[in-house]
Amino acid sequence: MSTTPAPVPRPRRRIVGVSTKMYFSAARTASFIDALLALLAAPDAHPLLDTIDIFLVPDHVALTTAVAQVAAARQTVLVGAQNCHTHDAGAFTGEVSPAVLAEVGCRLVELGHAERRRWFGETDESTAGKAAAVVRNGMVPLVCVGEVTWGDGVAVAVEEVLGQVRSVLGVVPGDTEVVLAYEPVWAIGASEPAPVAHVCEVVRRVRESDEVRGREGLTRIVYGGSAGPGLFARLGGEVDGLFLGRFAHEPGQFYKTICEVAEAPW
Repeated sequence: MSTTPAPVPRPRRRIVGVSTKMYFSAARTASFIDALLALLAAPDAHPLLDTIDIFLVPDHVALTTAVAQVAAARQTVLVGAQNCHTHDAGAFTGEVSPAVLAEVGCRLVELGHAERRRWFGETDESTAGKAAAVVRNGMVPLVCVGEVTWGDGVAVAVEEVLGQVRSVLGVVPGDTEVVLAYEPVWAIGASEPAPVAHVCEVVRRVRESDEVRGREGLTRIVYGGSAGPGLFARLGGEVDGLFLGRFAHEPGQFYKTICEVAEAPW
């Protein structure tokens, strides 16, 4: 008989963040963060900002500077990394240690993005191994999941996504926090996000699955894949937030979307 305690559900808390991928120079990353922090600290900043989690995922070179900027501003913005290795240390030239990420103040790590899977051969298994390493080092795995092709129907999409979810949740303790970023691969880089009805149905079925049910507040689901301003309210409370890309690569647009997520009804 398992002795693992059942997870204790938490109230749902919204979360919104942005990845800069490899688009920014170090100087642009620093400038972007300074501008965003100024907006968040302004006297007329949105009064609901303290009710949501905000995260930034810069490139690895800019990571420590980003952590220092956030700390100096005394803002509760979570700084994340775009990838890590499964091992904490060893002869893995060119890789990034999850232990070192935690040491320098990283709070979450993005894993399993479709671009990593396509260009670098990452799989559900390697993503799960990295997720276990992230949790082992006290950080939150931000796991990208999503079906590859459009048009096969919701049931096929759900099964593909759940396979990715099972791999990760099967290797992390049941009482640890995980953020799932639902990003249909066919919608990444598109001019428009996936249809609202499709996103809502896939997310609802994932949330009701045996793997996710009972982990309320511990397993949050955000939508990515050409996400931008105005989308969160249209999703009608099915998701816990948004994972933004190029639509939020301007501080004012990112701040606008943060405010929209904060004030939208569930």
